[in-house]
Amino acid sequence: MSVKFFNQELFQLLQQGANESPRRRLNHNIHQDLNDPVQRLFITLMPDSYVRPHRHSQLEKWECFLMLQGQVAFLIFDESGKLLQRYELNADGPLRGLEIPANTWHTVVPGDEPATFFEVKQGPYQAMEDKDFAAWAPIEGPQGQDFLSRLKSLKVGQSAAR
Repeated sequence: MSVKFFNQELFQLLQQGANESPRRRLNHNIHQDLNDPVQRLFITLMPDSYVRPHRHSQLEKWECFLMLQGQVAFLIFDESGKLLQRYELNADGPLRGLEIPANTWHTVVPGDEPATFFEVKQGPYQAMEDKDFAAWAPIEGPQGQDFLSRLKSLKVGQSAAR
């Protein structure tokens, strides 16, 4: 195993790749294998990237996030889509990261500039079992973009449900 470095060049490449991606985001895995017991990755979101609300229902699937550049709103919902908490994470602000327990409905809403964060979660990654998507939130695409606009201004206590 060799030492890995995470420099500004990597973050610029992530931003460029996210800008060119149809999903308007890009991740860079640090872990070697999707079966690794700890998944470590950088994720860059462009301001118009819609991350469909979801949860990781396996009991051991907590997630930890730490902002490196920019800002995002981290939203936590109840089962029906009511916004329970809204956390503003900012690489230069007072709240720079958080950890959520398994089975927590959530999404990440980018701010007005590209944002990069570091995520740590338990593996292995299994695409078919990784997450449950909220039935009250649209899939990615044109409807997702309209929903993202709504999420950007959603207040605690309001429902995100369509």
